Amino acid sequence: MNIYLPMKILIILYLFLFSLITNAQNEILKDSISNNLSEVIIRQDKKAFANNHGNIKVDVANSIYNSIPNTVDLLSRLPTVQISSDKENISIVGKGNPLIYIDNQKVNMNDLNVLAVADIKTIEIIQNPSAKYEAEGRSVILITRKFSKKDSFQTEISEVASFKKKYNNYLGFNSVFKKNKLEFKANFNYNRLNPWESHRIDYQIPIADIASKYDVMALTKRKQFILGTGLFYKINGEDYFSFNVNSKLQDDTFPISTITNNRNKTVENDVVTYSENEGKKNFINSFLNYSQKINPIEAQVFTGLQFSNLNQAGRSLVWDSFNETQPELSQNRNQNFKVNVFSGRIDLEKKFKNDLKFEAGGVYLSAHSKSDIHIFDFLNNENEISYYNFKEQNLSGYSQFSGKVKKMDFSVGVRIENTNVNGKFQSDILPLIDKNYTNFFPKAQFSMAIDSVKSMSFNYAKSIQRPNYSSLSQGTTYINPYFLYGRNINLDPTITSEISTSFQYHDHSVKLSYYQNINPVYNSFMYDEDHHIMTFQEINLDKESGFNLDFELPFRYKFWTINNSVIFVLEKTEDASAVFLTSKPYVYYYSNNEFKFPKGYTFVLDWWGATKQNKGIFERNANFIMNVSVSKKIRNWNLALNCNDIFKSTIYKEQFTINHVSSKAKYWVDACEISIAIKYSFGKIKETEFKEKRINETENRIR
Repeated sequence: MNIYLPMKILIILYLFLFSLITNAQNEILKDSISNNLSEVIIRQDKKAFANNHGNIKVDVANSIYNSIPNTVDLLSRLPTVQISSDKENISIVGKGNPLIYIDNQKVNMNDLNVLAVADIKTIEIIQNPSAKYEAEGRSVILITRKFSKKDSFQTEISEVASFKKKYNNYLGFNSVFKKNKLEFKANFNYNRLNPWESHRIDYQIPIADIASKYDVMALTKRKQFILGTGLFYKINGEDYFSFNVNSKLQDDTFPISTITNNRNKTVENDVVTYSENEGKKNFINSFLNYSQKINPIEAQVFTGLQFSNLNQAGRSLVWDSFNETQPELSQNRNQNFKVNVFSGRIDLEKKFKNDLKFEAGGVYLSAHSKSDIHIFDFLNNENEISYYNFKEQNLSGYSQFSGKVKKMDFSVGVRIENTNVNGKFQSDILPLIDKNYTNFFPKAQFSMAIDSVKSMSFNYAKSIQRPNYSSLSQGTTYINPYFLYGRNINLDPTITSEISTSFQYHDHSVKLSYYQNINPVYNSFMYDEDHHIMTFQEINLDKESGFNLDFELPFRYKFWTINNSVIFVLEKTEDASAVFLTSKPYVYYYSNNEFKFPKGYTFVLDWWGATKQNKGIFERNANFIMNVSVSKKIRNWNLALNCNDIFKSTIYKEQFTINHVSSKAKYWVDACEISIAIKYSFGKIKETEFKEKRINETENRIR
């Protein structure tokens, strides 16, 4: 890194803080000489976080979080949300991978990457989703976007300068136009990113007398174009029509360097591997929604269609140097992955007297993916060509009855899903994968008010977690001559049963839950004795179970608002192929401290961490991450300074023994960041108003 960059960062920080102080002094001077009171504005001081039986709702639009440059980084700052080091997976502490919804429309990681933070109103972490949500997942991240209630034309321009190991830049334009019943939105973002990543794995195979370790590092140069447009038309009452298209076009160049020491019995090699890599990853998602009230039966009917496409291509040219010899061309690797997903749904909602409501609906989903491999091995003069096709159809239906009886709120429902899966290599006559299965997923929720400030709840749910489409494809990443990262076309879904109860007093809550997973998915090692190659890939383990004790403890004192989450977790993962070590409780904790100062200054100090994790098979290190933010609004300008992972402590360690392979791994994440965000908005607002409602539920797993 340039030796002058730290000095440049300090200068930028000093200028930023100086501008805030100067502006504050100017405003104080204006107030001191102003004797005219022309207007009185009464404002409600909203809390950024709200808690309801462990379900956390975050007000993004009116908090400092709207200055974070992208949605995935925003989620990483929220309680219980964990983002993987490659930013391709999201998990909730004690809950696994959540469903992700935008305006009640089921989406995936690619949709999060095309969603502008400026377009987000709130984010809610739902711990016990009802039967109306798809059965895939034990929790839901529900993102609600902003919709204008007044006639307006507004445009927001944002610029974020981010300093990590390398410089990253985010430039965005967001526009909304609303006139009477018609609303139109458009956004355009151009990002120049330079993510860095590194990890180390040290593994041994005692029965084969093999010991190997490697250090790998990659620095990516990435260009992203993020485009979106949407049309919303209010017909009348609850009736509306909407159409949205979002896309992300991404180009990557990322050289990878690996240093390896490998010993196979008495033969030891030191290998330096270098690869030149180019990749394209283009994603588009479009959906059409229509909602209509059926007056004769006083019911609301929703219909929706969605089409998603992910097209990914990668090329790698690999050199290996053995024992300080000249590098030689090893492989030329070309791999392509494409998936198309079409889904359609219909929902019926009928309300009765006494707050009773009946809901029913169905969803049809069809997915088709292709993964192609063309690898030329220069050393052996061999060509490997393979084409794999995967098809999945899912038909599901649900019914749900909810309401209130005296002091008891209830919701009971069941979802039925039939899945047909077919996977076949083009060169084979018969399919390799041929599955057809039907599952029932009952769900029940009961909540009883004890008095005006105390309540209790009880929940039961059965759910399913299906692998992502890319995980069910062929494809490998070359690390060194002895080690590959691979995918697994034979993955089965994970079935989860969970029961929980909670108690809430004011906005404080405590929740106890127990869950059991069948066929949980974790990484494992597969050693090919004939070719002496290790493949690291996901597999299904036998089972997993755990207890969670969750405390949500918000406090408020004058200008200081504190939101604390403390979760005690005891998890046990088991498999016949793995060595069971021990299972011990660990603690996850999160604290968000927001300070509201005069003249619109907001200061936020938040941190999260976890003690050492012993999960039966897996052992993981303790973590502690701290972030600091300060923001100021000056007329139409919003300025924010964010300092993330200020102690450079985002390092993950993991060790386990499975399939006679013992492994210790260490992952470094480029999370230490100083970013400066500037937003400017302009436009006009009139005083007409109407109510909107958006509902849709479609597809996930496109990754």
